[in-house]
This record gives sequence, C-alpha cells and structure tokens, in this order.
Amino acid sequence: MEKIMNVDYRPLFKLTNFLIIIMLLIIPLQIIIFSLYPPPNTVEGFFELYKSNVFLGLLSLDFLYLINNTIMIILYLSLFVALYKDSPLTVLIAFILGIVGLVCYYGSNPSFEILNLSRKFFDANINEQIIYIAAGETLLAGYSGTSFNVYYVLNTICLLMFSYTLIKSPIFKKSVGYWALASGFFMIIPSSAGMIGLIFSLLSLIPWVVFIGLLRLEFKNKFSL
Repeated sequence: MEKIMNVDYRPLFKLTNFLIIIMLLIIPLQIIIFSLYPPPNTVEGFFELYKSNVFLGLLSLDFLYLINNTIMIILYLSLFVALYKDSPLTVLIAFILGIVGLVCYYGSNPSFEILNLSRKFFDANINEQIIYIAAGETLLAGYSGTSFNVYYVLNTICLLMFSYTLIKSPIFKKSVGYWALASGFFMIIPSSAGMIGLIFSLLSLIPWVVFIGLLRLEFKNKFSL
C-alpha cells in the first residue's frame, strides 16, 4: 500500500501530516488577523499600512496564503500518490489542474510588489506619487482578476475530482471524501464574486478543516506513519 512504482512514499506522507498541522494553524490565524485588522480599501491605505507595519501589510495581502498554497502542493502530491492505483487518470488530471491553479495564484498575489511601491511612494514628490498610486491600483485589480479566478476555479475542480476518488477508494473512509466534496461545493462561487462569494469562501473553510484533519488521520493509520 505504501509503495507505488517501487518507491517508499511514507516520508512524503509524514511530511504532509506535519504540514497539515501548520495549515490548521494558519487558517484561524488568518481569520483572526482579518477580523482585528481589516485590510485597507485604497492603495494609499496599503501604502500607509506598509509604512507603519510591514509585516501587517504583508498579512493583509494574504502572505500567509502564499505559505498555505505551498503546503497545498505537497498535499495534492500526497493525494495523487495515495489514490493513483484506484483511479490514475482522474487523480492525474486533478493534480495537474491543482498545480496549474496554484501557480496562477502566485502570480496574482501583489504583497511584495505593493511593499516595493510603498517605499517608492513615500520617497517620491507629490507629482510622482500619482504614478505609484496608479501602479498600485493595477496590482490590486489583478489581485482578484483573471489569474486569481483561474486559480480558484481550477482548485475547485481539483478538489471535487479528488473528493470523488476518495469516496470511491477502498483505502480511505468515505467520510473523508464527503467532507472534501462539501468544501468543493462551497468553492463553486469564487471569493471574488462579491459578498456571496466571500460568504461561500468562509463556509468552505469549515468542511475543509474537517477534511484535512481526517485526511491526516487516514495517512497516519493507512500508511503506518
């Protein structure tokens, strides 16, 4: 069970189990930060925030999400390896879609670009500052633009495909797949789609937390970690 193509993948599952713990800490931390320190509504607001507190500025533009999505690469790889024998074509497509989506997210996140513009903004004269404001507006527009939506849609499809395979798999408990399916359902509407998208995005976190928690236990029990 723990070997596919004569390779021992147990170290991968051990790493995934450790990273899931980090992910379970990141999710509530991100919610707390956004609740206590709502992100600014304007480019100038972000510039001021970065000037007063660089770290909080990065967090306001989803710096933790960059870490979370890096963990997702390992999580998807583990799911691919664990489910490959059950449905190789389905999990291969799911894995590719998930990775492509995650790559799109890295290109859409402007946290460090805004940091750079913020420094230049406060070093510039009044006339030059307009240029940096316009550049910041462009970056923030892209923050919830095409790349972000491609990331969101592809990862939704990825999760739904993995959930289907988990439900059909004789290795994993069906409840693991059903919780993944519930999370994928709430991800059907992108978080960029106004208030309803934000609500659905937050609701998706509830089954997602249960899913990765159960998945961690399954990896531990099924692969003798």
